[in-house]
Amino acid sequence: MSPMLSRIPHPLVMLLACVFAAAVLTHVVRAGEFERRDDPATGRRAVVAGSFHPLPQSPVGPFAALMALPQGMTEAAAVIFLIFLVGGAFSVVEHTGAFNQGVVWLVKVLGDRTDLVVPICCVTFAACGAVEGMWEEIVPLVPVLLLLVRRAGYDPITAVAMSIGAAAVGVAFSPINPFSVGIAQKVAQLPLLSGLEFRMAVLVAGLVIWTWWTMRHAKGMRTAPEVAFRETTVPLDWRQAAILLMVGATFAVYVFGAVRYDWGFNELGALFFGMGVVAGLLAGLGIDGTARAFVEGFRSMAFAATLIGFARAIFVVLDKGKIVDTVINGMVTPLADLPAVVFALGMTVVQAAISIAIPSTSGRAVLTMPILVPMSDLLGVSRQVTVLAYQFGAGVINHILPTDGTLMAVLALAGVRFDRWFRFAAPACAMLFVLGLLAIAVAVVTGLR
Repeated sequence: MSPMLSRIPHPLVMLLACVFAAAVLTHVVRAGEFERRDDPATGRRAVVAGSFHPLPQSPVGPFAALMALPQGMTEAAAVIFLIFLVGGAFSVVEHTGAFNQGVVWLVKVLGDRTDLVVPICCVTFAACGAVEGMWEEIVPLVPVLLLLVRRAGYDPITAVAMSIGAAAVGVAFSPINPFSVGIAQKVAQLPLLSGLEFRMAVLVAGLVIWTWWTMRHAKGMRTAPEVAFRETTVPLDWRQAAILLMVGATFAVYVFGAVRYDWGFNELGALFFGMGVVAGLLAGLGIDGTARAFVEGFRSMAFAATLIGFARAIFVVLDKGKIVDTVINGMVTPLADLPAVVFALGMTVVQAAISIAIPSTSGRAVLTMPILVPMSDLLGVSRQVTVLAYQFGAGVINHILPTDGTLMAVLALAGVRFDRWFRFAAPACAMLFVLGLLAIAVAVVTGLR
């Protein structure tokens, strides 16, 4: 093991160090910003290409950096409350015994083919990532996933890989995600779902790579499946089956609402809170028992929610120092002098770097696409290629970034140290990044529109 990776600190320490590192950058990097305007196509504020101008320096001091922590919690409030509400609802479902019995039933149905757990979960989570950008919603699912992998004889890294890892692949190569490729295509004035077949082919290839890598790890670390406790051998009763169906139906309703009506975290939180109440009463927990189960779920999600707030504080510091636009302008400007293929590949690398400071896919789209699209037009590079570079560049980076609060929250709940995850995920991420570069080169050569 690398000596550096063997001394990986606590997740809170890592994120706090990143916050203060961002504060230091505000003293070094020149402040500046782009002008912005309302974009009717996306309903968001987008930058105006060529409008970058310097600003008076706005360095962030130590106390201001500490102030960014509660501000980060405030800005991430929608995500944090979602995790509390969904986590509380899942705690209620867990108290009904439905999750435990459902996992035992699934393992029994699979019999000697419990190795199918990994590909089934990878495909499911990748599909959710591709359709509606599933990410933060995975945090409350971690206890259920851990139960499943223990029953199948796998380790916690497998649970993380086949959930948030697979979801990241779906987000990265999605042909239809309205919160990433959808917004980027609107900014680039491209028809929605254009390039569908090309993206589907790359998505399948990326999912095959990630699933193979996860199964390779899972088989190498597999132990004897955990023996079910005696009380879990009782068949799944109709109430538990109905509760599990309600959980699935809640996800389905949300996906429909997100795609059709642009639903967000508030709607998802409301759906799951209502589902948790109904589940508790249906299982006979009573009003007080259901409330206690919710509180237990809130308590178990507190650390994960804190990590997400701390991660958001990194961007708060960079934004206070007015250096986000400076960094983007400095990265993008040199691309204008490159040949078409090199320009396209350079856009991909730049998008990967920008995602470190701006993990939000929609935020990165309205910030970078208005700058890169005119440059692409001047160099004769298809706007579709520009959207691909936006997608493929940053998508898999979230696998290995300690600045991504959701990833750190999932790792913390799963009991997986970041250094162990990094050693597992980095080689697969490198393969996926190379896949993205190759796909973009092909798109440039073939003139994908």
